[in-house]
Amino acid sequence: MIILTGAAGFIGTNILRKLNEDNINDIIVVDEINDSSKWKQLNGCKFIDYVNKESIFEYLEKNRDKIDSIIHMGACSSTTEKNFDFLYLNNVVYSQRLWKFCSRKEINFVYASSAATYGCGENGFDDTHDSIGLLNPINVYGYSKHLFDLWALKQEVKPAHWVGLKFFNVYGPFENFKGDMASVAHRGILQAYHDGFIKLFKSENNQYKDGEQKRDFIYIDDLVSAVIHFFKGKGKSGIYNIGTGKAQTFNEIGSAIIANCDVEAKIKYIEMPDKLVGSYQYFTEAKIEKLRSSGFNNEFSLANDGVKKMIEKFNF
Repeated sequence: MIILTGAAGFIGTNILRKLNEDNINDIIVVDEINDSSKWKQLNGCKFIDYVNKESIFEYLEKNRDKIDSIIHMGACSSTTEKNFDFLYLNNVVYSQRLWKFCSRKEINFVYASSAATYGCGENGFDDTHDSIGLLNPINVYGYSKHLFDLWALKQEVKPAHWVGLKFFNVYGPFENFKGDMASVAHRGILQAYHDGFIKLFKSENNQYKDGEQKRDFIYIDDLVSAVIHFFKGKGKSGIYNIGTGKAQTFNEIGSAIIANCDVEAKIKYIEMPDKLVGSYQYFTEAKIEKLRSSGFNNEFSLANDGVKKMIEKFNF
């Protein structure tokens, strides 16, 4: 039996659907849906039961001999969240408790880290364990993810097989409930169809022209394939980058939307919100040699192909 946290979220939903496609249905989905409409993300999916995230540890103890692995995607993923204590409890303490359970029961543990841990990238984007301690996140969210990575690397008692996955900029279907944290592709597609223009941030950095900020954008299907690869026990335990290895500009994402949507649209540059100034990543690019060494050889979709697939599946 598989525990999947964050199952009604963007990445969790896509993982759940891929597991179902592979005829894996013995899944306990964990989230905190309450009175939101996130339940719609689970509609049509196959799983054994839903457990609220606050009840999961009680559930684990009652069913400890039935569980084979935990895929931990649940977290507060807001890069603009300022409450350190809230982030620490959700992104560090909660993950530590799951880790300790997996260690006691000697089961596999896959968890989501983040490229936000790399900060401005002044120390590169290398996922070797020796380099992780050198990183300087520039927002509290990234710092919370970084703290758990550091904690995991220090542990003497570990799950049977464990991997932490530093996700770069993910985009694709089922971002409907991400709000301000939705990808530029998701927001841009909606803007193109509803407003006729795609809004991109002006640059506050003289090294980058407007829209020429560069990120490693990874399409969700490619990311999910990597998660499933490690879920199946491939590669050595450790922390891995999950990105394409090729940075692309926000203008390329905007141009891909324009090229693939069936409406007239233009790019419009807007002022960067004050809350992002000083905590904005202008460049990210995953080093993926370690990922490749694990045996993951899938090709990645770059902006035009990924956005085209996304528009084909988009739920307006």
